[in-house]
Amino acid sequence: MLEWIAANIPVIICAVAGIGLLILEMFIPGFGVAGLSGIALEIAAVVVAWVNNTPMVALIVLMAELTVAAIILSISLRSAAKGRLSRSEMILHATQRDEDGYLPTEDMKVFLNKEGTATTALRPTGMGDFDGVRLNVISDGEFIEQGTPIRITRVDGARIVVQPIGK
Repeated sequence: MLEWIAANIPVIICAVAGIGLLILEMFIPGFGVAGLSGIALEIAAVVVAWVNNTPMVALIVLMAELTVAAIILSISLRSAAKGRLSRSEMILHATQRDEDGYLPTEDMKVFLNKEGTATTALRPTGMGDFDGVRLNVISDGEFIEQGTPIRITRVDGARIVVQPIGK
C-alpha cells in the first residue's frame, strides 16, 4: 500500500492542490487564475493516474475528486449561509431597503392614471407620450394601434401598463 502511495504522490499532490485552488476560487470574485489552475491540476491528476496505472484507477481518482469537491463545496456554502463563515467580513450583510432611500428604479407611480397617446403600435410593448414625456409602456396583452388614446392603469417598478381609453 505504501509503495502505491509513493508511486502516486504526483496524483495526490495535483488532486489536493487542485481542490484547494477551486475552494479558493469560490471566495475570489470572478473566474480567474485560481479556478483555471485548479481545473488544470484536477485534469492533470486524472491523466497522470491513467498513464501511471490503469483507466480504472483514473476513474477512481476522478470520482474521488468530484466527491471531495462536492462535499467541501456544500460545507463551505452551508457555512457561508448559516455557520461561522457567515459572520466573517467576506459575506456582505448590508441591504438596500426602500425605507432607507434605495429605490431600484425611478418612482414611476406619479404617472398612474395619466392619459396620453400611443406613439408607436403596442404589440404589446411600445412607446407612449404623456404630456410631452415619452415612456416605454406595455398593454395588457392586446394590440393597440399608433395614435390611440391610452391611460396608465398600473405601475410595477419600471413596468408601466396601459389600456386604451374607452375600455
